[in-house]
Amino acid sequence: MTKTAARRRHVPQRTCVTCRRTDSKRTLVRIVRTKEQGVLVDPTGKLAGRGAYLCADQACWTKALKIGALNRALKTTLTEDEVAALRVYASSLPELPDEQDEPELADA
Repeated sequence: MTKTAARRRHVPQRTCVTCRRTDSKRTLVRIVRTKEQGVLVDPTGKLAGRGAYLCADQACWTKALKIGALNRALKTTLTEDEVAALRVYASSLPELPDEQDEPELADA
């Protein structure tokens, strides 16, 4: 590689705890468990504590709360207030279409 050749910048990858989809750290939403504040959404991704990532999709959030994926990932039991706060945040997220429902393009 020459000195003038541009190097690609490393992009951290994270996995959604619900659908197991891997994406860049910035496109997923981080939920963090802190000692002082409990479980909350971490939009900056910089709060200290145990973190878990979810897609920015209402379906992933609904499923995560239903099956207990966040409880396992954060190694805690979410309180009713925390679940309510997460549901409010999830309601502000867009509903993305399922990948399975999209028609596949046939090669011609």
